[in-house]
Amino acid sequence: MPSRYESRIERQIREAQERGEFDNLPGAGKPLPGHGGTYDENWWIRDWVRRENLTDIGPASLMIRKEAEELPQRLARESSESTVRSVVTALNERIVLARRGLVDGPPVVLPTFDVERVVEAWREQRRR
Repeated sequence: MPSRYESRIERQIREAQERGEFDNLPGAGKPLPGHGGTYDENWWIRDWVRRENLTDIGPASLMIRKEAEELPQRLARESSESTVRSVVTALNERIVLARRGLVDGPPVVLPTFDVERVVEAWREQRRR
């Protein structure tokens, strides 16, 4: 049987295997993440966003929709009526721009918020 050349690195790996240094490593016996799935050329972006816990990134029109959905929670943290009014007014301005198609992203069909109704709801929430 012909002898096979073993490099220094190959010898170190073989000896480490023989000593059991690769036994019971974290993830041993588990499939590689994403193995067998469809290829996504943007996998690294999705992984980066998940790892870094990045939020509030995306097309402007989607961010406006998200802000509109989260408006009650956002206003619950405010302590002054003037701040509530300015937050709602600023959101309304962005909604109008989005409805006109002047921001990036899919179309927006949100109605604007009635500032007085929102302020009244905020006052009622604070009374409770």
